Amino acid sequence: MNPLQTTGRLFQSPIKRHIWAISALVLATFSALSPSLQAQDKPPLKIVVGFPPGGSADVLARMVADALRDDFGTIVVENKAGAGGRIALNAMKVAKPDGQTVIVLPSGPMVLFPHVYKKLDYDAVTDFTPVSQIARFQFGVVSGPASNVKTVSEMVSKAKSDPGTASYGTPGAGTLPHFMGVLMEQSAGISLNHVPFQGGAPANNALLGGHIGYKFDVVSETAELHRAGKVRIIAVTGLKRDPQVPEVPTLKESGINMDATAWFAMYGPAGLKGEALNRLEKAMMKIAREPGMKDKMLKLGYEPIGSSSAELAAAQKADLARWEKPIKATGVQLD
Repeated sequence: MNPLQTTGRLFQSPIKRHIWAISALVLATFSALSPSLQAQDKPPLKIVVGFPPGGSADVLARMVADALRDDFGTIVVENKAGAGGRIALNAMKVAKPDGQTVIVLPSGPMVLFPHVYKKLDYDAVTDFTPVSQIARFQFGVVSGPASNVKTVSEMVSKAKSDPGTASYGTPGAGTLPHFMGVLMEQSAGISLNHVPFQGGAPANNALLGGHIGYKFDVVSETAELHRAGKVRIIAVTGLKRDPQVPEVPTLKESGINMDATAWFAMYGPAGLKGEALNRLEKAMMKIAREPGMKDKMLKLGYEPIGSSSAELAAAQKADLARWEKPIKATGVQLD
């Protein structure tokens, strides 16, 4: 063998080993990159919201987006407001089921609208894939200056002794507060006059001004007025007292056999399955248990859930059945 060839191989061998070592180190480093850095190579995750910026659905969707960035990288929140969320749902219905487009919305469009609208241009069950129930929230039965009622028993007694005089305001016909009132009528055996307004703020002003006696409202929207003594939350509609107003009893504690809550959830288009669905589902279940996210939700009056896809599907089915009777009892049918 040529001594120069031997010398050359001996000279090259350590260099090659050094290059191989560097290559292995680079590969190991790349493999150990955080999920958020690796996720940057993928298209952004789009979270659609069917309501304007600044509303409760939008605020919660942006909280979710912030919490998911470690796993998904770039996330875009897109507001498609209008028609109570129906415009956004119609956009979601035709999205690709690739796990890159989801919607965050309250339960109304998924459990009330199918009973309310004569012609709903989506099927709440077959056109979408449940991903995760994000949080639950409850409503307060709110008494204003005109009624001067301090307890549910007083409300029921007054309504029975003077039928047809008790009125409650809502953000509009067909809304969840509207049917909360209907469900309470059925549960308590009383008659209430429904007064629809063009939104929650006008209804609130009417309550404060003494033009209506009561209002059904999300607890977080009324808690400050309650603490200031301007209105009184006389009961909450869920099975547990609300930590925002722990002194306020539930309707069941007040003798009314009624339990009604609402929720926010994430859905994808029909056909979302496999790894794309599993990744979203697991991420949503994880962030709901993170202390920081839980604290943020609780401050907004939401009970963190972080359910599985199957659990959300079951909750939707149960609430579709729950609301059918009270909605049909009103005869409300919207175009």
